[in-house]
Amino acid sequence: MGDEAPPPPCTAPDGDGSLSSLVRLLQVQDHDTVIDQLRHRRQNLPERAELGSATARLAVLEERSEEVDTQRDELASRQGGLEQQIEASKSRKADLQRRMFGGLVTAPRDLQAMDDEVKHLVRHIAELEDRELEVMEALEPLDADLKAAQDERIALEERVERLREAIAMSEGSLDAELLAQSTERDAVAGHVPQELLVRYEQLRKKLGGTGAARLIGGSCGGCHLALPSMEVDRIRRAPPEAVITCDQCGRILVR
Repeated sequence: MGDEAPPPPCTAPDGDGSLSSLVRLLQVQDHDTVIDQLRHRRQNLPERAELGSATARLAVLEERSEEVDTQRDELASRQGGLEQQIEASKSRKADLQRRMFGGLVTAPRDLQAMDDEVKHLVRHIAELEDRELEVMEALEPLDADLKAAQDERIALEERVERLREAIAMSEGSLDAELLAQSTERDAVAGHVPQELLVRYEQLRKKLGGTGAARLIGGSCGGCHLALPSMEVDRIRRAPPEAVITCDQCGRILVR
């Protein structure tokens, strides 16, 4: 059965003396409910989840780009080495041909050796150029990946900036509502006895944010369970300022 305990008299100035401490407590509860809802909305802005997804995707892109950059640098280094070898081989081939056809070498044996080396260089250059072409073909998709990643990164960074601006605007609006609700709540709470407020706050913390509820018909507005008819009759006959709690959930009942 619910307990009864008359609260200490409210001595705070009251612009409307017709309202009881319990009715004002219910107003405090209404403000606290709205404040909790506003805080929940602020914490769970849809843009915040989108921002988390966008920043996570940026991190993935950054990691992938670093991997591709490393692969590309290795291939570019290999290409550079092949180009140097090709250039050196071509230079050697040109030098040999210049000596062969310039009359600087006349001995048949030397000319044959030089001709054999030129033929070898031609084959070697062709092999090097084939390898260079393979490297260039391997570079193409990497360059395409990097370009696509860069384009996506730019789009994501712009999206992140827009989301941050939207979050800041929403937070500003919600903060203004929270301040207004808190100010009104404190003003009403000032007319509720401290002992009753402390009890209410303890119940609110224990019962998921609702420490006081209205008696609606024969049911508690907090747990929505019906009270026994005898209990309802007893509650209705109790003094207006008697603090009565719900038998089912323990919340302070306001009738």
